Amino acid sequence: MKILVADDQPMILKTLHHRLEKAGFDISSAIDGKQAMGVFDSDKPDLVILDLLLPYATGFEVLNHIREKCGSNVPVFLLSTMGLESTIIEAFEMGADDYITKPFRPAEIVARVPRKLNYN
Repeated sequence: MKILVADDQPMILKTLHHRLEKAGFDISSAIDGKQAMGVFDSDKPDLVILDLLLPYATGFEVLNHIREKCGSNVPVFLLSTMGLESTIIEAFEMGADDYITKPFRPAEIVARVPRKLNYN
């Protein structure tokens, strides 16, 4: 199973990449929103983990690209330091499958992925 992880914080990107790879997933990564859209289009991942506050294109813009422009229903988890109820609701209304606030425990994300993919 392929997972795209997009975050502009290198430590978060590296940690998630390592933990998910160790769990047996094939990981692609992106450091900004524009790159995330390109990797999504070329790699066709089975799940996307996406920071909301990315440079060049926000997580919302990437989510819109995935849902509206690509017509994909691939699961998307949004990560953000913004825990405002209105932001979380907007994310779900735009088609996010999960919303995880930072800081988070990497093991929690690794545990959520197989459940969303119905993969054991």
